[in-house]
Amino acid sequence: MDRSFMEQAIRLSIENVDANNGGPFGAVIVKNDEIISHGTNHVAEAGDPTAHAEIIAIRAACKKLNTYNLQGCEIYCSCEPCPMCLGAIYWARIDRIWFAATREDAAGYQFDDRFIYEEVSKPYSERKLETRQLMREKALEAFRLWEQSDNKEPY
Repeated sequence: MDRSFMEQAIRLSIENVDANNGGPFGAVIVKNDEIISHGTNHVAEAGDPTAHAEIIAIRAACKKLNTYNLQGCEIYCSCEPCPMCLGAIYWARIDRIWFAATREDAAGYQFDDRFIYEEVSKPYSERKLETRQLMREKALEAFRLWEQSDNKEPY
């Protein structure tokens, strides 16, 4: 744990608000005690609901390291990651998350993702977003082809 990396994530979040670029979120990805990427929230500016600080930092780190596997990296977030970002952090195989403000803190400023945490654990039939399954067998064809491929790279 290095407080200077968290200070950088927090500084980025403050600068992002000051520059009117987006929400109060910043993230820094570190490998071998060196910052390899950073990101700030650009949801409104980019018109992209996935343009969260953590996602932007992950994309930049993957590009810089030329890999989707960020094992050996840590992420410092100015706020506890939302469900989307948390999922991306797991998929990227980042070793450790450090965060400053909590999701409860963020909810107090109208950044409340509690409903998403609650929704994903519900059966499809109980979710607020109508969710239906369609053409499963046809879709499984792609999985069977992938399984037989000599060029697949499991991730």
